[in-house]
Amino acid sequence: MLFRQLFDATSSTYTYLIADLASRKALLIDPVAEQAERDLTLVRQLGLTLSHVFDTHVHADHVTASGLLRQRTGATVVGGAAGAGCADVHVNHGDVVRVGAVELRVLATPGHTDDSVSYLLGDRVFTGDALLIRGNGRTDFQNGSASVLYDSITRVLFALPDETLVYPAHDYKGLTVTTIGEEKHHNPRVAGRSREEFIRIMDHLDLPKPKQIDVAVPANRACGLPPSSQHAMQ
Repeated sequence: MLFRQLFDATSSTYTYLIADLASRKALLIDPVAEQAERDLTLVRQLGLTLSHVFDTHVHADHVTASGLLRQRTGATVVGGAAGAGCADVHVNHGDVVRVGAVELRVLATPGHTDDSVSYLLGDRVFTGDALLIRGNGRTDFQNGSASVLYDSITRVLFALPDETLVYPAHDYKGLTVTTIGEEKHHNPRVAGRSREEFIRIMDHLDLPKPKQIDVAVPANRACGLPPSSQHAMQ
């Protein structure tokens, strides 16, 4: 299996390229519109065929490249059942999506948004904004819920083996990866915290509104494409 972690500096977003080397089929998780050419160039240089594009949720801080990549390559767009209606495949907890010999198991991890899902691949999990490195996604928009997110983290993600590698959708401090065990012990919002303590923390973050939310959310509900492009594809 080929694995690459890519970064968009403007939104501090990680995009993940994964490929089955036998079939040369590849997938991208959480691609960013402004980085579509970079990603397509890398796929081409590595002799791969982009088969699937996965979004972990409807992002509020950047526009997804999923629709554009589907237009360019014919890739299948995958998203959570409660997410963007334009996805080709809507997945639920426990579903498995196969790309060549690569198997991604879907974990429903709502709370940051109501459509958030994580993708488990062997010894690693791609958590979107549900679980970050020493943090977690905010819960004050897109039907977010601190109580629901607490359950997603402690009952779903923390049920994975401690050595499971955690690859989030964002990091703002230059960190690239963590583990379930590390977050159980060192995540300041969750480690040793009760549900009530976690909710209190989340209710008092006082974070500014995401800069791109008014543009990104509507765009991402359309897979990052304007309505005219969506109609043209039908």
